Amino acid sequence: MNLEPYRAFLLELAEKSGAFIRPWFGRPDLAVETKSDQTPVTVADRGAEELMRRMIHERFPDHGILGEEYGAENAGAEFTWVLDPVDGTRAFAAGSPLFGTLIALMHQGQPVLGVIHQPVLGQLLVGDGARTTLNGRPVRVRATARLEDATLLCSDPLTPAQHQNGAAFAALTARVKLVRTWGDCYGYLLLATGGADVMCDPIMNPWDIAALIPVVRGAGGIITDWQGRDPVGAASIVAATPALHPRVIAALNP
Repeated sequence: MNLEPYRAFLLELAEKSGAFIRPWFGRPDLAVETKSDQTPVTVADRGAEELMRRMIHERFPDHGILGEEYGAENAGAEFTWVLDPVDGTRAFAAGSPLFGTLIALMHQGQPVLGVIHQPVLGQLLVGDGARTTLNGRPVRVRATARLEDATLLCSDPLTPAQHQNGAAFAALTARVKLVRTWGDCYGYLLLATGGADVMCDPIMNPWDIAALIPVVRGAGGIITDWQGRDPVGAASIVAATPALHPRVIAALNP
């Protein structure tokens, strides 16, 4: 399957959505609403997804779309675009750059292309499961093999106890060299580019996950759910270097 036409369009989606999002970053007058699921949303989230949906409708009208803000349409299509316009809305609203836009293309239920775009810092990470690039330059996860040397990231250190085995997660954090909350999609960007070794999220949605799979795999990393299973359709994620991943999964599930 030739992915190049879709890859070019993926980059267009990232460019146009990023141009929409950037002017809203750091604005003191940015209004933040709370949705029914208690997650925040802003005009940047909604507007960027609306923009990308319009672009998809015009270019690929027979494709499906799944987005965080406006749900699913044309379910069952051969190709589906999965959109999270602002992954890390809390960081975005606070003026922190630890957020990004997630865009994935699914073919028959499998993610074949993924993007993590940080539009303020100008970082565009693109993966196809075999190769991942940052602004056109190939990147790889680093070769860390010992937990004692690892940098572990998570979006929120409180959620593992709410959704997984909190005691096991706490024990794991005591073993690694460094723990930081450089989280949401930016943590996976750091993992894929060699800035960190492990990224854990105990609870996630499909639009949080789809783009991460080809990006992490393309950079040579391993990505599964919290128990080490297939990340497609999962509700949690653990991503790590190849040597560390089985050790992390064992530690999280004693």
